[in-house]
Amino acid sequence: MWSGFLFGVGLAAFIDETIFHQLLHWHHFYDLSTTAVGLVSDGFFHAFSWFATIASLFLFADLRRRKALWMTRWWGGVLLGAGLFQLYDGLVQHKLMGIHQIRYNVDLTPYDLTWNIIAVIMIIIGSILVWRTRRA
Repeated sequence: MWSGFLFGVGLAAFIDETIFHQLLHWHHFYDLSTTAVGLVSDGFFHAFSWFATIASLFLFADLRRRKALWMTRWWGGVLLGAGLFQLYDGLVQHKLMGIHQIRYNVDLTPYDLTWNIIAVIMIIIGSILVWRTRRA
């Protein structure tokens, strides 16, 4: 499950960075300073996503080598990791800390609701998969 969890965190961070930071230019990881600082923060965020992803793949390879890989549980971990990362981002970084928003100069309500509802759905499905694969 931890391999999947790390993969989910890395995947969600990578998608966030690629789509919202680089392609759409909606925000940077840290928007409370200059654009240059925002770009550097994006670089660190991108590096974090790759470190999490690579670490998860080493764990995944070890599980396969030991014939201990349980794909349903792994996918549960992926959904839990991605969902918890996204919910943390949406609630803590967007709202509590205010270091960036999904977008600027628009009504944030539909974006926030979509972002956080998708996160909760991933957490619920991931939890169900992990719960169904627990050992007796």
